[in-house]
Amino acid sequence: MIATLRRLLLVASGAVVLSASGMAQVSTDASKAVSQANAAYAQSDYAEALRWYGLAAAQGVAQAQHNLGVMYERGQGVPQNDAEAVRWYRLAAAQGFAQAQLNLGVMYYNGQGVTQNYVEAYKWWSLAAAQDNRNATKNRDIVRTEMTPAQVAEGQRLVAAWRPK
Repeated sequence: MIATLRRLLLVASGAVVLSASGMAQVSTDASKAVSQANAAYAQSDYAEALRWYGLAAAQGVAQAQHNLGVMYERGQGVPQNDAEAVRWYRLAAAQGFAQAQLNLGVMYYNGQGVTQNYVEAYKWWSLAAAQDNRNATKNRDIVRTEMTPAQVAEGQRLVAAWRPK
């Protein structure tokens, strides 16, 4: 079961989000930067994508922050760096971006860039699952079987206390 979960987690994490969803309240300049970055990424021009995502991420665009995390996790246009991926995922996840919450849970589950922590993985997957992210729901339900009742209760407490920033 653990091997299956790890395969699922590796597939579920690391997807660059190319849609414009979640961009409604973003400035026109940041929206254009994300569009430019998405186009560059689609053409595997990672240096250009990194530049544009960086501009949008600096303005607090969660999608761009998430996508930078993916690029750092994969080593696309930058040296591979799990700790830096976690930093970017955390910024986007804190804003309620479900895909970043899913990926941050993966990092905690696998101990990539952070100390392995099933309670944190459970928390982030629960938050993403609440937004109908099916992979997060599956991952949360599987990791729950590896946790003690006290750990599950702590994860649920963290979810209840969480507020987007």
